[in-house]
Amino acid sequence: MRLIGLVLALTLNLALAPLAAEGQAQTGKVNRIGVILSSNPATDAVGPSPRDQNVAALLRGLRELGYVYGKDFVTEPRSAEGKTERSAAIAAELARLNIDVIVVGGPALFGVKQARIATPVVMSGSGPDPVQAGFVASLAHPGGNFTGMTLQHSELDHKRLQLLSEIVPGAVRVAVLRGPDSDRSWKETQDAARLLKREVLSLEVRSVGEIERAFRTASEWRAGALIVIAGGLLDREARQVVERASTHRLPAMYSFRNFYMGEGGLISYGVDLVDIWRRAANYVDKILKGAKPADLPVEQPTKFELVINRKTAKALGLTIPQTILLRADQVIE
Repeated sequence: MRLIGLVLALTLNLALAPLAAEGQAQTGKVNRIGVILSSNPATDAVGPSPRDQNVAALLRGLRELGYVYGKDFVTEPRSAEGKTERSAAIAAELARLNIDVIVVGGPALFGVKQARIATPVVMSGSGPDPVQAGFVASLAHPGGNFTGMTLQHSELDHKRLQLLSEIVPGAVRVAVLRGPDSDRSWKETQDAARLLKREVLSLEVRSVGEIERAFRTASEWRAGALIVIAGGLLDREARQVVERASTHRLPAMYSFRNFYMGEGGLISYGVDLVDIWRRAANYVDKILKGAKPADLPVEQPTKFELVINRKTAKALGLTIPQTILLRADQVIE
């Protein structure tokens, strides 16, 4: 853990060196910003590390606000190494170091909550409903030491099922692979299914060993397509999920490009995580200037991205409608 932390710190410091030449100092104090990553950027499974991109976006956001690395702030990066239970110990460690603010997203948020620290926490994307998960009292009035960005948006789950239905119009039955903290997305997917005249089946998994069983259940149910709701376990097992979908020949819709499209996923539609991390800098700025997290409303995402893998579509014998290809932010050939 300590070695990875040192590696992360060195990587970020080297990346930030060019930033120190520009910007305007905010205060005379060198603020200390903790950054907790759910997994190690150097070993993330998919493509060029999305975690590196996310942290770089946070730092870019701070630079745009006039902060100079090494003069106005330094970072204390840590990794949970893919084990979310470690984030509680990491949060406690950062609190003992008197960090000014902690930025964290994804599954690591649960561990930070369990640590019961008083340090301000900026969510760089809360996958589950932050109210339902107990991070905040309400979106408008967080009421505690958590605030920031949520990944929840009322239209996302409906849009995912709609897009999947356009790509696979004959798929009347759609299986939904999800973790235990996805009740809101599951409910909204059910609502969308009623409007789109689709049947949906919940395949909730709590361990790695349950993933293959879930796919067998989907096949026995004769599902024509699959929706994968993002979450800690399924994100970490992205390669297995995509391989199982391919083996069972299930056209699958994913929540984010970061964890699946690099592994050969068919289609993803979701929040632009890089934009979320960049916007998290605004919260850091306000907190460093004296604002309390309890008074800073949680914001919903405003930027989304559609990614399509035509190679995967061809392997499944699918033709992506031109209308969807024209709307895609990226088409992987």
